[in-house]
Amino acid sequence: MYFGGGNYYYLILILEAFCIIHSLRRGTQQKWLWILIIIPVFGSLYYIYSEILANRGIRAPKINVEAVINPGAKIKRLEDEVRFTDTFANRVKLADAYLEAGLTDKALEIYKNSLTGAFAENEHVMAQLIVAYFEKGLYNEVIPIAQKLYKLPQFARSKAHILYAKSLEFTYQENLAENEFKLMKGRYSYFEPRYEYGMFLTRAGRDDDAWQIFTDMLNEQSQLSPVERKSNKVWFAKAKDELKKLSAAKKTVQG
Repeated sequence: MYFGGGNYYYLILILEAFCIIHSLRRGTQQKWLWILIIIPVFGSLYYIYSEILANRGIRAPKINVEAVINPGAKIKRLEDEVRFTDTFANRVKLADAYLEAGLTDKALEIYKNSLTGAFAENEHVMAQLIVAYFEKGLYNEVIPIAQKLYKLPQFARSKAHILYAKSLEFTYQENLAENEFKLMKGRYSYFEPRYEYGMFLTRAGRDDDAWQIFTDMLNEQSQLSPVERKSNKVWFAKAKDELKKLSAAKKTVQG
């Protein structure tokens, strides 16, 4: 019984029935019926977004329903595409899917084999290699690739730059790492690299400096637009958690 039973169960049944009837009347049951039956809560909510609200000018989020029902479906489809049409673009899309799914070794193999000929210095593949090598803890492999991308404008505030700075730290080049983190600072923006800089300072035992980084981040929330606050909420939440840990550690020392 959904949500532990009770009134929620009947509400879900009513919602599901409404969506199924609406779909039958519109003749879209072939697209929606199994989705509504297999995943009634998510399926019903997404049906309302895409089939009802969207028609009234409310923009529906783009969600891959197939991937929700069968997470491996996307990878299998991309594997089939590579099998039938083995192109650089198809291989990279498959590698990206492997990396997203945590199949890092498979992703690494494709990325490395793809950096040949005209694609020997492909920026996307090199940036993804940085992510894959970092996830494997191969920090010495990250650094030379990042240095090849370093002068590109898009590298300055990228995920690859953050991982480059962390790789410098984890290979005992703390001064160089801090210089990179400082390059990614900025008020009312760049919250992910600023959070990572705060974590760097915490690992270095510089709690007061880390406290200031996290506090500044949280103080800037009220000055951001709703979209900016939403897109960075994960970093605000993480910064808040770190402040709690720092505060608890300070009380322990004082006690």
